Amino acid sequence: MTGKHPIHTGMQHGVLKCAEPRGLPLHEKLLPEYLRELRYKTHIVGKWHLGFYTKEYTPTYRGFDSHLGFWSGHQDYFDHTAVESPYWGLDMRRGLDTAWDLHGQYSTDIFTKHAVKLIDEHNTTDPLFLYLAHAAVHSGNPYNPLPAPDHEVAKFNHINDYNRRRFAGMLTKLDESVGRVVEALRKKGMLKNSIIVFSTDNGGPPAGFNLNAGSNWPLRGTKNTLWEGGVRGAGLIWSPRLQQRGRVSRQLFHISDWLPTLISAAGGDPSNLNIDGVDLWGALNDDTESPRKAVLHNIDDIFGVSGITDGDWKLVQGTTYNGQWDGWYGPSGREWVYDVGGVIGSVAGRAVATIGLSLSAEVIRRLQAEAVVKCPPRNDSVPLCKPLESPCLFNIHKDPCEYNNLFKEFPQIAQDLQNGLKFLNVTAVLPGNLPWDDRANPQFWDHTWTNFGNYLNVFETASVEAT
Repeated sequence: MTGKHPIHTGMQHGVLKCAEPRGLPLHEKLLPEYLRELRYKTHIVGKWHLGFYTKEYTPTYRGFDSHLGFWSGHQDYFDHTAVESPYWGLDMRRGLDTAWDLHGQYSTDIFTKHAVKLIDEHNTTDPLFLYLAHAAVHSGNPYNPLPAPDHEVAKFNHINDYNRRRFAGMLTKLDESVGRVVEALRKKGMLKNSIIVFSTDNGGPPAGFNLNAGSNWPLRGTKNTLWEGGVRGAGLIWSPRLQQRGRVSRQLFHISDWLPTLISAAGGDPSNLNIDGVDLWGALNDDTESPRKAVLHNIDDIFGVSGITDGDWKLVQGTTYNGQWDGWYGPSGREWVYDVGGVIGSVAGRAVATIGLSLSAEVIRRLQAEAVVKCPPRNDSVPLCKPLESPCLFNIHKDPCEYNNLFKEFPQIAQDLQNGLKFLNVTAVLPGNLPWDDRANPQFWDHTWTNFGNYLNVFETASVEAT
């Protein structure tokens, strides 16, 4: 949203919690604000998770014309409450209004229906920026961590692992959502001039991490680690405006690059912005070399973990969870024949075919083969990577699974990357984390999470009266 690294916004240490009296700093300018200047109508549907301490931190005060969704980092998909122990409250909003009426409706369906409504009602004389941030496939609350309609889960009885069946049910609803949104764009006549970005924000939570059942196989680690399983996200960009289509992109791309890239695609000029992101619209359009040469994964001096990739090389210093999630977690998800016909015959597949951009079985199989992550075997002659004892160095181009620690074999490369981290750390702002404020407790606010910072005089008045 800012085009900046977390170290430059104070968001580098852990995730924002509901009871913290803070949010993404208000002086930061966000992507929808830039797009508004280019005459875009801007809407967000789904997850916000950038703060709601006061109303000024919420979406409609930060560049969005409307918001239907939740402010926190997760919610139950049916009752729409968010649990951050010991607190528990409703988290579903229309702008600043509590959406009590949506209780019992499945979140993915709610967000899909509203996104389609926004498209249907949009005046196409204006450009549209629709940010659809689904809850799926994020974990829900502890009492129902993988929420999915039972009839969807029942379709996957051939999957032995029950949690993986539930995950598949959640993902199926997400697939359905993509199809319905793409079809809505087609019916509105907008598909022929749309740019569709589908992207994760981090690696998956496998093997019970966050009570979830994702998979990063064969990559190492989980979300909230700096291993490739935590930072190497899957993504897709689709548009009839792209000159070079139907390929697996090899251009180095960081999440901060979306802001300048999309501004450029929208006809703006991001060249003079004071951000970390790089404009890759030209490189993606023409399939040329990425102007980005390095990626800072993070520097968290509180956890004592940092990581950077420069060219073919990646350095990791320290680790999270005391090394508990430093392994490799499956399953691979490749136990069955890939359903090529299902892709071609899907709602999204049929929609794009109407404007001459359909995929053939041959192309799908080629893209699938090109996207497979391949790794060399473990080399027993090199020292094991023990990040709590010493930094680890990998040739990430040849070894994306981070099997072979080359720190001792290439000390100068390791030193150069360490120096790069030190240089970047000098530019960092302090983490903005704050202690939880008990006054955020939803029991004080009709059992809802709210912008409690706007109402602190309630507590002050009560204290005076009590005195």
